Amino acid sequence: MLHKKGNSFHRECEGRVSASEYRKAISAALSQELGGAGQAAKATMRWTGASERTAKNWISGSYGPTAEHLIELMRHSDTVLNVVLGLSGRPEAMTMERINAARDELADVLEKLDLLCGSQDTK
Repeated sequence: MLHKKGNSFHRECEGRVSASEYRKAISAALSQELGGAGQAAKATMRWTGASERTAKNWISGSYGPTAEHLIELMRHSDTVLNVVLGLSGRPEAMTMERINAARDELADVLEKLDLLCGSQDTK
């Protein structure tokens, strides 16, 4: 008789994301950001290097992307990034990203205004 070794992981634990929920969320994000299935599949293929059939499966929600493909989707799509952060229970992480981006953009605008005002002062 063999003894059971190691930890057992319970997928039904509260807060865990089911495979179905993951597939549906990624499908909705891709459809929302990229529009129709044909357009969405082509963009998804470009972003990830996945085949057309694979991309269409993700968009339809039949399958979900593996980690490597998910990272590429997140790299190119803020919508997918937001969905993943939401599924992970970390929506505030995207808020900080937006705040940092807004701060950088504001700094650029202020720098341009400073240059513009500085050049007018010398006239």
